[in-house]
Amino acid sequence: MNISGKNAIVTGGGRGLGKAVALALANEGVHIAITGRNEENLKHTVEEIKNLGVNAVYAVFNVDDEAEVKKGIESLGEELGGVDILINNAGIGDFGSIEEMSSETWEQVIKTNLFGVYYAAKAVYPFMKAKGEGDIVNVSSTAGLKGGPNMSAYAASKAAVVSLSQSMMAEWRKQNIRVITLTPSTIASDMSIQGGLTDGNPDKVLQPEDFAEWVRDILKMNRRALIANASIFSTNP
Repeated sequence: MNISGKNAIVTGGGRGLGKAVALALANEGVHIAITGRNEENLKHTVEEIKNLGVNAVYAVFNVDDEAEVKKGIESLGEELGGVDILINNAGIGDFGSIEEMSSETWEQVIKTNLFGVYYAAKAVYPFMKAKGEGDIVNVSSTAGLKGGPNMSAYAASKAAVVSLSQSMMAEWRKQNIRVITLTPSTIASDMSIQGGLTDGNPDKVLQPEDFAEWVRDILKMNRRALIANASIFSTNP
């Protein structure tokens, strides 16, 4: 399916996975809005996107603040002239043992990774309902399918995203809104490298562009088809 001319919002789009997805979609002719907390990253990425010949705008806000999310999404939707695609990518990855991680940090991971997805999807829904169709891609993790040591907050947040996405899909698919839950394994993103999860070896470990190509191809499927849940792994890490 040709997705050229569609409008997409990518949360956490200033760097890493979000940036890779934004660029991959822009290469398909999709107009892009990105969000994040670092305005300089957003500005630089927007310029890269514009060089690909599509419209590009950004908004600075924290996805854990519902009022900011609602205001930002509405503003971006108006600038784009509607929203066809939401990539719910923004998230954080604090790691540590249950006994050592502070309750405040644990709660912040849940607030950002779970509530951020909920707030953004809820804010974008009116645009898709008005258009009569749309695509929401919620980025979870294989950690949400099986927890492990020193990742209780992250794994719990991503497991909750899986469940939330399933409820969204059940509620909105009859309105031609495809809700897609993705559970990638470790990717060589800034977060995973800085967190010590991978050395980022491009010969062995998934790269952001691999993830971006995967998202692009899923979105290009005929609208009669819905990939409800999907995982991607490194072949031989």
